[in-house]
Amino acid sequence: MNDEPLTAEDGTHPRAGTGRPDPSSAVGVTTGALARRLGVSPTTLRSWDRRYGLGPAGRSRGGHRRWAPGDIAMAEEMCRLTATGAPPAEAARVALLQFAPRGPAAPDEVPPGSPAPQPGPGPDTGSAGAARPGGPGGGLPLGDVRQECRGLARAAVRLDAPELTHRLLDAVRRHGLTVAWEEVMVPTLRAVGRKWESSGDRYVEVEHLLSWHISSTLRSAPLLLPSAPPAAKAPPVVLACTPGEQHSLALEALTAALGERGVPTRTLGAAVPAEALLACVRRTGPAAVVLWAQTRSTASVPLARHVAGLEWGAAGARGRPLVLPAGPGWDRRTSTGFPRCTGLRDAVATLSRPYGDEDGARHASPAR
Repeated sequence: MNDEPLTAEDGTHPRAGTGRPDPSSAVGVTTGALARRLGVSPTTLRSWDRRYGLGPAGRSRGGHRRWAPGDIAMAEEMCRLTATGAPPAEAARVALLQFAPRGPAAPDEVPPGSPAPQPGPGPDTGSAGAARPGGPGGGLPLGDVRQECRGLARAAVRLDAPELTHRLLDAVRRHGLTVAWEEVMVPTLRAVGRKWESSGDRYVEVEHLLSWHISSTLRSAPLLLPSAPPAAKAPPVVLACTPGEQHSLALEALTAALGERGVPTRTLGAAVPAEALLACVRRTGPAAVVLWAQTRSTASVPLARHVAGLEWGAAGARGRPLVLPAGPGWDRRTSTGFPRCTGLRDAVATLSRPYGDEDGARHASPAR
């Protein structure tokens, strides 16, 4: 059904024959008024509502859309993200997570200053609302971790995809990418891995779902966090897993963290054949090459040395890349002569130095 035509500059609709504003219009502005404000067509706003659920909850007495301030902020964010080149589906997902109303806060999301929850009667095992088994971390061996890890673990064990997405994006917005990766994502991933190893074939689906949502969050980071402007005409950093290495989440985290600092990257992902890696290095002339290996069986010191020996450019101005072996697969003794990094923060600092960011001066301020 189409929205009613506008008959007033403020977007209200007088009731037919009375000349008085319809009281229902107090819910918010019409689709037509919002479309003019955002510079898009009313059809676009209705399409976002149908396709992505990005629409107002309020309706007039006649069933027409009425956009409240929170709905308007959500649509404005959608416009901002799509204007930066984000795919509409991804932009809508981020806008909804930022502005759509959520249900009651989970126990670890009580707003500051709220009274502490009072102890109640023990769980009723026969009631539909009984607490789920598994303890504070959903039964995962978390140890001493941030509170966010426990909520993330519970959502993962329940295979609650919307809650996983919300908690991951919230961690990035609250703490920044580096802290969210090192202190929220990685501890939860390790706990799932330990549970998987001790439970046979169980919990594989939990690890896969959690990994997929972490990957999605890392790729969404440029839409959520302020970033430094890209270094002008600077050679990139190439990031690749060694041949046979399938674990690429850490590379995605490093790619996102470098993007925050405006460091250009070319990320090749998992299990990159040696020939493809060498071809990429020759064609891009990178400032640095990151080689990720999760296990010793995939860490290739000869490959790292071969990449470090590549040269390009005119005689007298030949260039070579800095090679950074990264990941637990690299043996400290056999990889002597290469720089070593102890974590994401250290790797970002090392790789940012060629771009004049040794002290983090180019780094954008963290999101609040």
